[in-house]
Amino acid sequence: MSSEYAKQLGAKLRAIRTQQGLSLHGVEEKSQGRWKAVVVGSYERGDRAVTVQRLAELAEFYGVPVQELLPGSTPGGAAEPPPKLVLDLERLANVPSDKAGPLQRYTATIQSQRGDYNGKVLSIRQDDLRTLAVIYDQSPSVLTEQLISWGVLGADARRAVQVEEG
Repeated sequence: MSSEYAKQLGAKLRAIRTQQGLSLHGVEEKSQGRWKAVVVGSYERGDRAVTVQRLAELAEFYGVPVQELLPGSTPGGAAEPPPKLVLDLERLANVPSDKAGPLQRYTATIQSQRGDYNGKVLSIRQDDLRTLAVIYDQSPSVLTEQLISWGVLGADARRAVQVEEG
């Protein structure tokens, strides 16, 4: 593995870890010692090569597809990735159920599948947004505007949808 590739892979690993709000020691604690902080840190710095098997195990631990960890997996390679779609679950709880019921059920399912119960925010994927748009019988861009108006999505989500639809 080239040193540049290892650094790019490490940057992806670090981005996923920090997106999940974990420190290196937090990874070690959450994994009950299976993932040592020093080892994960060396992967992230590109100082240590990670085997395909270990990368697959780390992807499973983080709850992401292996492809998400590989350099160049974003459209256009080095292009800036679109903003993440992050739902504010605390604000979602304040939206009337007659409006937000389907979204609340969908997010509960995602949390259950991921074992992610922090209760504050939840990252969703473009596919999730498309599925929700079908449920709400709206286009992804119209649904995004609705979620922004509810305060559940940040305004930067518009750019993520424009990249996807553009």
